[in-house]
Amino acid sequence: MKLCRFLTATATATGPARIGLLQDDAVTDLSAGGIQSLGQILEADQPAHHAQAAIRPDSPRLPLAQVRLLAPVENQEVWAAGVTYLRSKAARMEESDFSARAYDHVYEAPRPEIFFKALAAKVVGPGEAVGIRRDARWSVPEPELALVLNSRGRLAGFTTGNDMSSRDIEGENLLYLPQAKIYDRSCALGPCITLVDDEAVARQWSVSITIHRAGAAVFSGSTPVDRIKRGFRELAEWLFRSQTFPHGAVLLTGTGIVPPDAFTLAAEDVVEIHISGIGTLTNPVSVV
Repeated sequence: MKLCRFLTATATATGPARIGLLQDDAVTDLSAGGIQSLGQILEADQPAHHAQAAIRPDSPRLPLAQVRLLAPVENQEVWAAGVTYLRSKAARMEESDFSARAYDHVYEAPRPEIFFKALAAKVVGPGEAVGIRRDARWSVPEPELALVLNSRGRLAGFTTGNDMSSRDIEGENLLYLPQAKIYDRSCALGPCITLVDDEAVARQWSVSITIHRAGAAVFSGSTPVDRIKRGFRELAEWLFRSQTFPHGAVLLTGTGIVPPDAFTLAAEDVVEIHISGIGTLTNPVSVV
């Protein structure tokens, strides 16, 4: 079951978002069932059952072509876990000799690397532009499975994420990580939340990415979700230690796909990330 936020074709860009279920190129509007926010579903003990129960005989069913899908976040903070794939550890160590020992250590350490990524208001959704910093020379997308957690730290579902990164800035000095990771349009999520709380199901999925430039594919790659070293509930437990998230949180789980060192994103590229079991998140690229 796939939960989404959307605007109708007649709604203004600043109009209230609606909540729906995405299926077979159509969206079922859950507002007739009293659902006005994602939180009403995500905070339920059984989110998928709660969403299903909100469907009424008079619930509008809108063709996907007649709606605009939005990022599936409301007030949640977005955080990210790093160095959870062996490939990402190797790539981060290659960025800088200075950083190599730190990344090698965190891959094996009990405590994971977890860092703040974005406020919900700064997350871009399907079709919106992701950004590359104007002061960076080496910018890459990071396709990631994202955990959608409710205010109690329970896994409610999964979405697709793009953790944009300025690798040259991060490689210059570990203390520059926030600047390399947190800036306008540096995080994209979507197109929906798959309401599954079973880690074993998600570990059967795969993550893939294709980057298009002037209509041609210039990079592609894929990796199984099961290559993520740490357990999802383990990551969630670390995030919620000594912290409260009254609206829940989204936690990106790291990337296992890294473009070659000679590659950097350019304005007007198009990044397409697909996770089986969720869907495809597509975003053009702009300079910020």
